[in-house]
Amino acid sequence: MRRRFTGCYRELFSARATKAAEAQQISPQAASKALGQLEAYLGVRLLHRTTRSMSLTEEGQRFLEAAKPSLAGLQQALQGARQTREEIAGPLRIVGPRTMLQPIIGPVLDEYCRLYPEVQPDVQLDDRVGNWVEDRVDVGFRLGHTPQEGLIARRLLPLQLIICASPAYLRKHGVPQCLHDLSMHRCSAFRRSNDGRILPWYVRVGDSTQDQHVTPTFSTNDEDFELRTALAGTIIGQFAGPTAAPHIRAGRLVPVLLEHMSDTYSLYLYYGSRLAQPARVRRFIELAVDRLTDSKEFVLGAEELRNAYTKGTAALR
Repeated sequence: MRRRFTGCYRELFSARATKAAEAQQISPQAASKALGQLEAYLGVRLLHRTTRSMSLTEEGQRFLEAAKPSLAGLQQALQGARQTREEIAGPLRIVGPRTMLQPIIGPVLDEYCRLYPEVQPDVQLDDRVGNWVEDRVDVGFRLGHTPQEGLIARRLLPLQLIICASPAYLRKHGVPQCLHDLSMHRCSAFRRSNDGRILPWYVRVGDSTQDQHVTPTFSTNDEDFELRTALAGTIIGQFAGPTAAPHIRAGRLVPVLLEHMSDTYSLYLYYGSRLAQPARVRRFIELAVDRLTDSKEFVLGAEELRNAYTKGTAALR
């Protein structure tokens, strides 16, 4: 709106009212009204107007001369902002949970950096949910049931929570056949960094998901360390699909209690606007959506899980 008014005033001061209106894509009546508002605000008459002609008053001439540098600066700033919007360069601030996200966005970010080397990604992984406005976030990833209010969200993929252990662990401690059996196993648990709380496992029971509290023999706030301990045969744990999938496919982990695998959570990509996004942000969003939406790399199919369980438990005999 300010751009239209300033452009309109400048043209009007040059006695080109009709052209001013056309240039700003408004009617002559709207241009005249805008001029009238400015004169009312200033308390002086800026133009002599008749039905056939228009000329600057003395006050109008002085006002125009004083305003020219500012108007030129404003036009330059507007042009610079438009150019910046289309540049594939500059900072790109990305936030997301430390848990599980690295193997998901790592390959996407690598590809993005190869395509757009002038962009400087700033990736902050933290399990707490911060203030995206104050933190000046461009793109974020979050786990949950539904999107956060006030932000645009794209669902990327379901988050499977898979109970699994290494063949060495199952050979030594046996394969749990029901949730009750977990009380006799060496379970691990994830401890949240922000408040130190031990998180329960989330399991499917019938058509609903419920908390499964375990007595942990091992707990940590780092999923990579928990995974390392599971692969070493020390514990049985519940891992997110993107973390567990490559190890299940390679036979290093065996999924168990498949009927209790929860997949009600999803990974979402968040951003603040559909329109006012710099090109570097838009291109990252497009690439992430294209590469990650329902990616089979991070989601195990039902048959694939059953085959992994059958093969993994058969090898124990």
